[in-house]
Amino acid sequence: MNKSANIGARLDRLPNSKWHVKMWLVTAFALLVCWSNGIGGAVQNILLNEIHWLEPGSTLLAMWGTTYTIGQLFGALIGGPIGDKIGRKKSILLYETIHIIVMIGAALAPNIQVLYVFRLLQGAGLGALLVVLFAGFTEYVPGRNRGTWSSRTSFIGNWAHPICNLIAFILIGTGISMNANWRIEFMIPSVLSIIASFLIYKKFPESPRWLEAQGRVEEADAIMTQIEKEIEESTGKPLPPVTEAPKEVKQLPYSALFKGKLLRRTIVGSLVLIGMNTIQYTLMNWMPSLISGLGYDTSQSQFMTMFGLFGAPFGIFIASLIMDKFPRKVMGAALLVGMACFGIIIGVATSTGAVGMTGLIALTFLMNTIIYMYVCYASAVYVPEMWPTSAKLSGSGFSNAMGRVSNVFFPFLVTALAAKSSSYVFILLAIVAAIIAVSVVLFGVETRGESVEEIGNID
Repeated sequence: MNKSANIGARLDRLPNSKWHVKMWLVTAFALLVCWSNGIGGAVQNILLNEIHWLEPGSTLLAMWGTTYTIGQLFGALIGGPIGDKIGRKKSILLYETIHIIVMIGAALAPNIQVLYVFRLLQGAGLGALLVVLFAGFTEYVPGRNRGTWSSRTSFIGNWAHPICNLIAFILIGTGISMNANWRIEFMIPSVLSIIASFLIYKKFPESPRWLEAQGRVEEADAIMTQIEKEIEESTGKPLPPVTEAPKEVKQLPYSALFKGKLLRRTIVGSLVLIGMNTIQYTLMNWMPSLISGLGYDTSQSQFMTMFGLFGAPFGIFIASLIMDKFPRKVMGAALLVGMACFGIIIGVATSTGAVGMTGLIALTFLMNTIIYMYVCYASAVYVPEMWPTSAKLSGSGFSNAMGRVSNVFFPFLVTALAAKSSSYVFILLAIVAAIIAVSVVLFGVETRGESVEEIGNID
C-alpha cells in the first residue's frame, strides 16, 4: 500500500482554474448566508429600543453578546477536533444543519429566555462552522496564492453584515411590526443556508490532504485524480509535472498544540483572534445602540450602521489585492495600529460633538474598512494557514475559542462604559488593538507563500 500520494505537491502545482473558482464560490456562499452573528446588532436594537425585552444597563443586555460568544467558544473548541476526526465535508454539513435548526428556533422564540437558549446554540453552531469553512478551505488552494484565495472568500462572506443590516433597514420601512421584524431576520439566513448545504453536498469533495493525513491514501489519490482531470478538461492543457518529492505527513495528537513550535503558534493565533473578536463583535453588536446613545432614533441609527458597515466588503476587497504582497507579521501589526488610531479619533469626535451624521458615517466607514481588512487577515488567512493538516481544525478551533474568551467578559465592560459615554467604548477598542499589535510583532510567525506541508514541518 502506498504511504503517500504526494497530494500537497500535486495541489500546489495546479494552475488557477474553474475548479478553484467553484470551490471558492461554494465556500464563500456558505459564509455569506450564515449571518446569525451579523444580525446581532439589529435584533438587539429592536429588543432594546422597540419591544423592550431588554433594558438599558441591565445584566441581561450585557449577556446578549456574551451568551452568543460563549456558544462560539465551545463550538470552536469542540468543532475543530471533531472536524479533524470526521473530515471537512462531513463536518461542514453537520454544523450547517445545527446552525439552521437553531436559527429557526430563535425565530419562533416566545420570550427572551427561550431566545437566549437559541442564541447560545447559534453561537456554538456558527463557531464550529466558521472554523471548518475558513481553515478547511486553505487545504484546497496552492501556497503561492493561498492568502489571495482566502481573502476572496472572506470578501464574499463579509458582505453578510451590510446585507443583513440593509434587510433590517428595509423591514423597518415596510411598516411590519417590530415583533415580526427580528423574527424574519432569523428566517432569511435559515432558508439560504439550506441552499448552501445542498451545494456543499453536491459540489464539495473531501479534502485529499486530510484523507492522506488519515492514511486513506487510495481515497486521496482518487479524489486528486478527479480534480486533475477536471482541471485539464477545463483548461484544455496538460498539467505541469510534479517536481517535488513527497513530504512526510504526520498524525499529531491534540496535545501537540501545547508543545514546542506549535505552542508558539497557538499563542499567536489566540492573541490575533482576541484582537479581532473584541473589536469586530463589539462594534457589530453595539454600533446601533451606541449611535442611538448619541441622540439618533432607531431608524437613523440603523441607517448609519448600515452605511458604515459597507466598509467591511470594501476593506476585504483591498485586503484580497495585497494579502500576498506583504509579510503576515507586518500586515497584521499595521492594521492593528490603524484600528487603534481610528478608535481614538472616533472616540474624541463623538465626545466633543465635532461631527454630525455625515461625518460619523464617514469615520465609521473608514474604521470598518481597516477592521475588516484585519478580520480577513486574522480569520481567513493567518490563523487558518499556520497549522499542519492533521491538527488544522483543532489548532484553528482552539485559537478561535481563546479569541472568544475575552468576549465573554468584554460586553460587561462595554455596557458600563456605554452608559457613561459612547466615546469611551471606541477608546477602549483602540487600547486593545495597540496591545495586540505589539504581541504580533514580538511573537508572530511567518507563513506567507509556504506550502501546507512545509508549514506542517515542525521539527
